[in-house]
Amino acid sequence: MAAEVPDGPDADPVAVAREIALRLLDVRDRTRRELERALAKRRVPEEAAREVLDRLTEVGLIDDRRFADATFDGQQRRQRSTRALRQELRTKGVDAEVIERAASEVDDETDLAVARELVAKRARSLERFPHQVRYRRMAGQLARRGFSSSVIATALRELPSDEVGEGPSEPDFG
Repeated sequence: MAAEVPDGPDADPVAVAREIALRLLDVRDRTRRELERALAKRRVPEEAAREVLDRLTEVGLIDDRRFADATFDGQQRRQRSTRALRQELRTKGVDAEVIERAASEVDDETDLAVARELVAKRARSLERFPHQVRYRRMAGQLARRGFSSSVIATALRELPSDEVGEGPSEPDFG
């Protein structure tokens, strides 16, 4: 069992900040901004927080570029669109330039491949529903994950229809 973070007036703020940051980094990689917020929430003095975060950055434990690259590399596993991942990184405090550099390394077809994979996975659980219901539900799920309407339409075009004579196309909700 790990030792408790020292509290009270005798606690060294730098040691407290280091312990908090290392515990958070032990769970998963985090952006510098996420760690700043966590330390501020624990009322660590700004100067102590800055000192610890600068040192962790210096030794490579905090690296927003690596974090952004890993976010996009894990895109297919997480089944989210490039647009949604950009937004997630913005909320975690990653610099816009770093986000755009990481996003530019993602293949243009990646969003479509991720959407197709999600449709294939989800289609099995929706087989008992009519085609229009499956289409609507999957379109909603893809939209919530940040996919564009063109990617959604392309991915769902391959959704098998259950009506005789009808090919795999978008339903007429008219």
